[in-house]
Amino acid sequence: MTRLTAATLPAPLPYDRAAVTPGIVHLGIGAFHRAHMAVYVDDLLPRDPRWGIIGASLRRPDTRDALAPQDCLYTVAIRDASGTTNRVIGSILDILDAGTQRDELIAYLADPRVRIVSLTVTEKGYCHDPATGRLDPSHPDIVHDLANPKAPVGAPGLIVLATSLRRALGLEPLTVMSCDNLPSNGKTARRIVTALAALYDADLAAYIERNVAFPSTMVDRIVPATTDADREAVRAATGYDDAWPIMTEPFTQWVIEDSFASGRPAFELAGAQMVDDVEPFELMKLRMLNGSHSTMAYLGYLSGYQYVNEAIADPAIHRLVHGLMTEEAMPTLPMDKAVLAAYRDQLLSRFANPALRHRTWQIAMDGSQKLPQRLLGTISDRLTAGQPIPRLALGVAAWMRYVTGIDEQGNAIEVKDPLAARCRAIADAAGRDAEKLADGLLAVSEVFGTALPANATFRSTVTSHLASLFRHGARATVADVAGR
Repeated sequence: MTRLTAATLPAPLPYDRAAVTPGIVHLGIGAFHRAHMAVYVDDLLPRDPRWGIIGASLRRPDTRDALAPQDCLYTVAIRDASGTTNRVIGSILDILDAGTQRDELIAYLADPRVRIVSLTVTEKGYCHDPATGRLDPSHPDIVHDLANPKAPVGAPGLIVLATSLRRALGLEPLTVMSCDNLPSNGKTARRIVTALAALYDADLAAYIERNVAFPSTMVDRIVPATTDADREAVRAATGYDDAWPIMTEPFTQWVIEDSFASGRPAFELAGAQMVDDVEPFELMKLRMLNGSHSTMAYLGYLSGYQYVNEAIADPAIHRLVHGLMTEEAMPTLPMDKAVLAAYRDQLLSRFANPALRHRTWQIAMDGSQKLPQRLLGTISDRLTAGQPIPRLALGVAAWMRYVTGIDEQGNAIEVKDPLAARCRAIADAAGRDAEKLADGLLAVSEVFGTALPANATFRSTVTSHLASLFRHGARATVADVAGR
């Protein structure tokens, strides 16, 4: 069967791709970016061809290897119960592997046509302490980049080098636009990049503070990992081979702080919301969608559910997630109750999408980096207000049970997490003693900091739930906490 390429496109793109020039470098070109920002940019290119995307993979060359033979074209398959719509995206002009094409990547970052560097490098790509949001100088990428400032491997190091080169060449300053699930992600990116620059050159750090823009954003679209069955479905529907199509849902949202250093695309014309303050939207998404997603991922996996739609179809898990959002997360948010209730109902419907096979194991990845943003912030606010945390604490306890690496049937769990080995060592030492396991994991300050572990209510509630997970299992514990 014919491979998807510019020469074999079944229908022409709505713009002349040869006229598109690079205006954005995106670090971390994974599935989410290709289902989200790249689609918005694709919608804008017929009006303004100056904003093509150069993508860069910082860890593995698999995205480049899959899409380079396709002229970086790929299919977005939008799925719901009514069926699937397939669309070819052409906004990505080139994809580089930073490990072997670093010089080409740096040249693009210093290209006067490029004015925005965007990021989806996940929480761990910020080389920070998740509990404090500050630069971690002991992070392996930071250690490497301080010793090799002209050959950085981490996103912060690449941005610092790009800024230094552009300043020396007299070019316009960059805008650094984070699209990751971090609280105040623009402020976090600014803090980390500026702190790293200061370790090189105080004047460069001052220049970044004055000139480089770091808008915060809120991004939202559910994007499951692509399977071979998905590839076959796209092949059958389109008549061409696509090595890495993207599966997603109809819903998409992008809220952007309107703060750019050297111009921007008219994102609002593609449906993005340009606002003065992203934080209310960001908190709503982190605490309601992401907090529920993580809670469902651990409890769903432990309950034997492979997919989110299966988990939310369990009446007890549905009650638990509804209660987590309504009774524990929503009271901590500064938005209108009717808006929050509508968002909650929309989320429950999205979770139940039968056409979107989103694996609980995929969402469970990197939990040590995600918990502070998704659950612990909400917990801290509720404890400060003297409010109970039964469902939120169960999400934390479920993570603790999950990172033991052994499921309820005694089978191994493939735990994907930067702290997996450390958590497993703590779990092995504790055995099935919930108090010992909770004590050991709560001592991991990179995740929990110091204030929460010192809170007696938090510690006792998490430990009690963890003991129930060991003694009774996930399904019975969920039913008990959610209420029958």
